[in-house]
Amino acid sequence: MTQDPFTDSNSSKKPQSKISPLTSFLRVTEIDTRLAGMAGALLLIWLGFHYYGLFVNGMGAFLTPRNLWNLSVQTSSIGIMATGMVLVIVTRNIDLSVGALVGVTAMMMGILQVEVLPQYLGLGHPAIWVITVIVGLIAGAIIGALHGWLIAYCRIPAFIVTLGGLLIWRGMAFISAGGKTISPVDQTFALLGGGPYGAIGAWGSWVVGLIACAGVLWMMQSGRAQRVKHDFPLRPMWAEVLLAAIGCGTIIGSVLLVNAYPLPKGIIKAMAAANNTIVPPEGIFISHGFAIPVLILISVGVLMTILLTRTRFGRYVFAIGGNPEAASLAGINTRWMTLKIFSLMGMLAGLAGAVASARLNSATNALGLLDELYVIAAAVIGGTSLAGGVGTIYGAILGALVMQSLQTGMVLIGFDTAIQQIVVGIVLVLAVYLDNLYRSKSK
Repeated sequence: MTQDPFTDSNSSKKPQSKISPLTSFLRVTEIDTRLAGMAGALLLIWLGFHYYGLFVNGMGAFLTPRNLWNLSVQTSSIGIMATGMVLVIVTRNIDLSVGALVGVTAMMMGILQVEVLPQYLGLGHPAIWVITVIVGLIAGAIIGALHGWLIAYCRIPAFIVTLGGLLIWRGMAFISAGGKTISPVDQTFALLGGGPYGAIGAWGSWVVGLIACAGVLWMMQSGRAQRVKHDFPLRPMWAEVLLAAIGCGTIIGSVLLVNAYPLPKGIIKAMAAANNTIVPPEGIFISHGFAIPVLILISVGVLMTILLTRTRFGRYVFAIGGNPEAASLAGINTRWMTLKIFSLMGMLAGLAGAVASARLNSATNALGLLDELYVIAAAVIGGTSLAGGVGTIYGAILGALVMQSLQTGMVLIGFDTAIQQIVVGIVLVLAVYLDNLYRSKSK
């Protein structure tokens, strides 16, 4: 019998490798395994802190609408900066100055809205907060561009430039007001930080939730249409329905959660008195809804995802991170790209400074202290590789939520600051180790 030359004689003897149901499910649905792993880890953290408090103190305080609402607000400023840090790390750079940029831009905005603009526009003028935020964003972008110019055109390592920036801008934040705290900020500006008045209420949250669900469905339909157009393999319809259900279910669950957190009774009484309304004995339930800084974070996340995945700028970012020399030979102006990336990082730090100072209702020179470490940790935990070329915006935001969950949980169960720093350090090192392990196995 003549053997077919195109047939492996040992093919029939090779055992067929078995694929586990979970692996098969992940392949069919195309769910990001890192994202699924992080979501699972986040759920374990939440459950762990909640039941630890339940067993030790007799009260689980973590998985409550109040704590989770506050957790989302506390995550906002770190999450905003983490989206920019993804671009920086993907291109094999680092930015140690973002915390100091938060401090110096917050002081600029504080002085502008408290001491300068009221003299010309009048106290409480509606344009004060708009001008303040614009100036903060521009100042952050200029400082970031200066860092990028030194790194790209003067060939100074990013580590040195941003480490120097950390010291310089922290010192400038102190000098700008002589170490004084600037307070209180403009009332409208303060809404950017959340709080009882810095939220959109129940109806506004439902509108946002329904728009977000419509966006998820549109993305699923658009993605499927693009696959058909370019003759790419299609996911089974049940997988499409499942992913849409998970996305919309998460959004609706978030709306229900934020709407379950009521305004404080004192604020409700003040609102009732201002509107000549009598509060019944059982009280009035008024929901917080989504906090404004959370909506800012979501908006930044969406825009940065579009920038990174749907534009030429984003393709250039990954090309530079994958191989800078090849990217330069391909005609990409890597120096100009580096300057723009650091300028964008600075602008996001300025936005985070606005959110952070609005939340405190004041600007201090210590604002943003050590934030650079948490921002870098959030990006790395979210799957951004320090070797460059790999990273996602949603991963960085989820990483910021993981970091803030660890901090909040440790505060609730009574761990002091030293223990918190130890845990954060261990988590960061572990995240880098797991990233190296994941990359070595995927080769």
